[in-house]
Amino acid sequence: MRVISRFTQRIWAFGAGLSIALVFAIILVNSVRRYTTGHSLAWGEEMPIYLTIYGVMFGIGLAYLQDRHIRFSIVTDILTDQWRRWTFAAMDLVTLATGIGLTLSGIAFASRRPQIEASGLIGTAKELAQSLDMAWLEWLGRVGTWQAAIACGGIILAISAGIRFIERIQEKGDA
Repeated sequence: MRVISRFTQRIWAFGAGLSIALVFAIILVNSVRRYTTGHSLAWGEEMPIYLTIYGVMFGIGLAYLQDRHIRFSIVTDILTDQWRRWTFAAMDLVTLATGIGLTLSGIAFASRRPQIEASGLIGTAKELAQSLDMAWLEWLGRVGTWQAAIACGGIILAISAGIRFIERIQEKGDA
């Protein structure tokens, strides 16, 4: 399980890091363009917002998997080690269920708005779809594409909670 956990941590870290690196690059390029040519990229204002949301979702999964998330430990600090492990394992199951619920609600949320255009992205997405003769690329300019971050975050959280639960159960057996 340790190998799976480390591999998953690397994937989540890569996703979070890539998202933030892209946000930085887009804002840098857009700022330089704005002050040198007087024009911004049409998608340069909106895309960093969506990428940040995806980055946060990967970061949530990474923090949970590393057990470095925020927790109120005033109650768990007074418990014995065995009760603390059981409590944390129970919370892993609750978090797993929350991740599944978040995934389902994210899918419902994104699927109800597939036709709504993201104002800063739709023009570029349509141009890209026409120039590459791939009509499906127009979907990148739709709001639903970016609202799917909620579903992705739910999947990431559920996977992280499931891995942490198995690790806690295995720790229990080792002690």
